[in-house]
Amino acid sequence: MRPILLIAILLLTTTAYSQTEYAYETFDDTRIVNGHSVETNMEGVLTFIISHRFGTLNLGAYEVWGLDNATMRMGLDYGITGNLMVGIGRSTFEKTADGYLKYRLLAQSSGDRTVPVTLTLLGTTALKTLRRFDGIDLTLQQKLSYTSQVLISRKFSPRFSAQIMPTYLHRNLVEDDEQNDIFSLGFAGQYQLSKNWSLSMEYYATPGSDLPDGSGPSPEYSQSMALGVQIDTKGHVFQLHFGNSRGMIEKFFVAETSGKWQDGDIHFGFNITRDFTVKGRRVR
Repeated sequence: MRPILLIAILLLTTTAYSQTEYAYETFDDTRIVNGHSVETNMEGVLTFIISHRFGTLNLGAYEVWGLDNATMRMGLDYGITGNLMVGIGRSTFEKTADGYLKYRLLAQSSGDRTVPVTLTLLGTTALKTLRRFDGIDLTLQQKLSYTSQVLISRKFSPRFSAQIMPTYLHRNLVEDDEQNDIFSLGFAGQYQLSKNWSLSMEYYATPGSDLPDGSGPSPEYSQSMALGVQIDTKGHVFQLHFGNSRGMIEKFFVAETSGKWQDGDIHFGFNITRDFTVKGRRVR
């Protein structure tokens, strides 16, 4: 019996040491501030998102520092599998509808299979539903824009995660002095203060936009930057933040951020998400 017991112990030890451990919750939510994180919904989970961006703080007391002015986006995200999700949304800003497809290609892991980063692919489409823009009637083709992103993140410790976001954006309709195709590089991070509280930041470096010091070849648009705090509760995630972007989809915050931090063009905003399990749930 002793040789059999010894073999069983060796097999159990070998199995334990051959396991792969995956990084769990690199970010607390599928959004960081405006942009996406590498996270995807679990299979069968439907997320309802309400996002608000108020007016700028420099509007002063008469406008209650921007609270009298607001834009909103409402969206639904759904996990088809644990790595694939889809989403749709509608923004009041320029009456824009959007949809996206998101796929997690690699997951950070250690042990038997070591992968240093999590890599997620994102493709979005935005449709401006305004009937007229700048006094002209728009065709369907002119109303469309597209974004492709590679989201690359690493969880460096239980408290700190970082992400970079190479981004390509194409807009079918632009002003005469603007480009249809834009390349941008985003940076984001999250620091966990406690089990339910975390700090987040997000920055998109877009060539041709203002630099943070106020210099740059195109003073009309600025680099998008946002800082925020996130609160996790049972079933809900609350994200409160300050940023210089009014729009809440890639077309707006990557390419069309007009606010400047140094001028006080800072929007207070929030995201509220609620998860619902719609597949595999027992109905009594």
